[in-house]
Amino acid sequence: MKGRSNRQGGGVLTTVSLLTLLALLATAACSSPYESDSSNAAGGDRTIRPVEGCGASSWTDPADLAPDRTPARCQPGAPPSQPLPEPRELTIATGTLSAEYVAPLQVALDKGEFKKEGLDVKLRVLPTPDALPLLAKGEIDALWAAPEAAVMNGLRGGFDIKWVAGNFSPAPKSKSGLWVRLKDGESANRVPMAGRKLGTMIGKGSVIAYPMEKALKKHGGGLAGIQYQQLGSADVLTALQNGGVDSAWLLDPVWRKVDGERGYAFLGGQPPGEPLGGMLYGRSLLQDDVDAGVALLRAYIRTLNTYFASDYKQDASFVTYLAKLLKAEEPILKSTPSLVMDWEIRSGTTTRLQSAYEAQGVTDGDSLPESQTVTRSFYEEAVGHQP
Repeated sequence: MKGRSNRQGGGVLTTVSLLTLLALLATAACSSPYESDSSNAAGGDRTIRPVEGCGASSWTDPADLAPDRTPARCQPGAPPSQPLPEPRELTIATGTLSAEYVAPLQVALDKGEFKKEGLDVKLRVLPTPDALPLLAKGEIDALWAAPEAAVMNGLRGGFDIKWVAGNFSPAPKSKSGLWVRLKDGESANRVPMAGRKLGTMIGKGSVIAYPMEKALKKHGGGLAGIQYQQLGSADVLTALQNGGVDSAWLLDPVWRKVDGERGYAFLGGQPPGEPLGGMLYGRSLLQDDVDAGVALLRAYIRTLNTYFASDYKQDASFVTYLAKLLKAEEPILKSTPSLVMDWEIRSGTTTRLQSAYEAQGVTDGDSLPESQTVTRSFYEEAVGHQP
């Protein structure tokens, strides 16, 4: 109006036109999530708005540790994309591209879910110990892994890293977990584990220490008595089968290759209903570009709601698609139950993990409080949940 009263028929701006103008301004503000009311700094000053397709079922109480807990879900296709004003390149490090728990990232990339947010995402294969300093320095933006002992020690050393989203928990019928080669006279009910060599992708200090501690208590062995051998994802099963290690932590669907075979026993796995890994952010997304951090999780969550909401292996064509995408054997992939994909983080998980790391003797100091290891604010904003 350039400083002049807008007169209509000799009168001042009418009530109707004023209300129309205000409504248009309000609509513009609501349609742009990246304006000044959505700060790029982490913290409680960001505006949380309701999200279409994500209601009460899109969030569960973090304190609910029930094994049969129904995971949070939005409607398929939700939360809807909110493209960033400028395209953003992001690099996510992951220890493998072939494991089933990486499938949501592979699908999001293949189906263009990241691109819908204005994100050009690249997946880079790196072991967690190699990725951590790069994450802390901002040379990579996120890590698809878990809050391993190395992560906790990095936090104590000043690394700016947080666990921001979960990945999965096993189906009730899954046997993903600790497998052992039986010696003469042993049975699955009693396997002395002290002194045995364990093959694992991470080695000592992995999150599997927590469920392993529970399993070992039943078999006369503690975490301190195990020898650990770090192996590539493709080598863990081979080492178990050829005797290179006595036991191994086998993921879905790899354990199917020894299930039912004479001489092998399943001792226990990850607690149902409690993800032990997922997405970790460094400073670039925690502090420097929070909008991109929320956008990345929004794409991830939308992928889960659209493609992995329930028993996704009931869709034969989707299993065929996944097998090709992961370069996995389709019959083996079909033979294991669907993972329970879950973007949320349970209360106290990092405390329980640190207790297991302490039992292994791989911690460098006192246990860190959850406020220093976890932030749920990114996925809460993505689904419109007001804490």
